[in-house]
Amino acid sequence: MVRNLDITALRSFVTVAESGGVTKAAAQLHLTQSAVSMQLKRLEEALAQPLLVRSGRGVRLSLQGEQLLGYGRRILAMNDEVWLRMTDAQFEGEVSFGVPSDIVYPHVPGVLKRFANNFPRVKVQLVSSYTAHLKRMLAAGQIDMILTTEHGMDKGGEALKRAPLVWVGGEGGRVWEERPLKLAFETNCIFRPTAQRALEDEGLEWDMVVTSDSTRTIEATVSADLAIHALLSETSSPYMKEIAHNGALPELPVFNINMYIAEGARREMAEQLAEYVRLAYGAEGA
Repeated sequence: MVRNLDITALRSFVTVAESGGVTKAAAQLHLTQSAVSMQLKRLEEALAQPLLVRSGRGVRLSLQGEQLLGYGRRILAMNDEVWLRMTDAQFEGEVSFGVPSDIVYPHVPGVLKRFANNFPRVKVQLVSSYTAHLKRMLAAGQIDMILTTEHGMDKGGEALKRAPLVWVGGEGGRVWEERPLKLAFETNCIFRPTAQRALEDEGLEWDMVVTSDSTRTIEATVSADLAIHALLSETSSPYMKEIAHNGALPELPVFNINMYIAEGARREMAEQLAEYVRLAYGAEGA
């Protein structure tokens, strides 16, 4: 006998998995905690599989839940796409999306492409700037949604990923072995003081050989093996590579990649774009 998945229950399951708990998921879904719990129970009963392991600290995915999560994301994305297409509930207009230049890769190009395919009448204005400036723009109502890199997270944010800061240099480069260590950073880069402090704590001398407001200038300098830089793991451009320093350079801390969405007339449109961002980062961790 063919059985049909409950899309509402599946959406609750995926939201719980991505948010880390029933309470957060209920808030995102605008449901009560008991309603979300009942939907999870109904889905487990329908599949005859334990999807969540419940403990005093909250919930985590079972092995069966981990397997379902990837399928669930794809099913929901397809469901939402079909609904929008068949009901002609297409948005028109413009939405502004702010992203720090150092986390444009690897996900943002794919997000923009898929969103454009499904919402061809919506123009996405991509704004590239540093986190502090993007947050000021959001607070002033000048931008609809932003991604940030920060140690923690402010009220209203949504954590997409935690990633370690790593040292990067030119492919095959050796400048990282020189002392004083040559650095290249953007003027307002949030990672700059962290990298400098880590070197000073280890007693390593450094020299800021390039300071620029241009990401391209930093990329060119680093890829030419004239200096090194620090970025979140797996976010560097193809021209820079993580340095395998084997402990010769200090370890760097972990940062959050967060998402914030502004209230306002374009909130619904921004939420649609945010779903593609969540799917991209969620698929990475699946």
